[in-house]
Amino acid sequence: MSRFTMFLSAVFLIVNSHQVLAAPESYILDPTHTYLHFGISHLGFSTMHGRFDKSSGHFSIDNAAKKASVKVTIEAASINTGLEKRDDHLRSPDFMNAVEFPEVTYQSTAVTFEGDIPSVIEGKLTLLGVTKPITLTITAFKCGTNPMNSRAMCGMDAVGSMKRSDFGMTYALPGVGDELKLTIEAEGYKD
Repeated sequence: MSRFTMFLSAVFLIVNSHQVLAAPESYILDPTHTYLHFGISHLGFSTMHGRFDKSSGHFSIDNAAKKASVKVTIEAASINTGLEKRDDHLRSPDFMNAVEFPEVTYQSTAVTFEGDIPSVIEGKLTLLGVTKPITLTITAFKCGTNPMNSRAMCGMDAVGSMKRSDFGMTYALPGVGDELKLTIEAEGYKD
């Protein structure tokens, strides 16, 4: 084999290996390790906390191109504050209106990176049939191999906030606060 042929072969391998490494990787959210919760003022005396027990979604990340995307679907009726009577009221038309609007969705529109790590997610939240922009700040992000099952995964923590009145949820304002603080811990397995 001539040196020129070896050179071309080496260039071909380098270019193709770079394309393989640069390809976006897709992940499916693990519902057993994804926790979506919120806090909201109750009459100004304390913060009431709750969560959504059922969600699904996926995300992709391309570190080389510094691109990522995420889509999450939440079952509105899965709201859980630890008190059945309150949860039933939160599922009613006064708040989540879970019968008419059974899903809450979040779809990213842009992701900002700091180095190789995604740091901010800009996206659109659809709640009660209304879509508004919501920004999430990523406070922790890691990809690797899960030592319990040897599967490739990524995990992250993110925080953000929204005003429920922006989505038409105005019942009990101002007694029940307008600003909802969101916290998300999520893990996903490579698709």
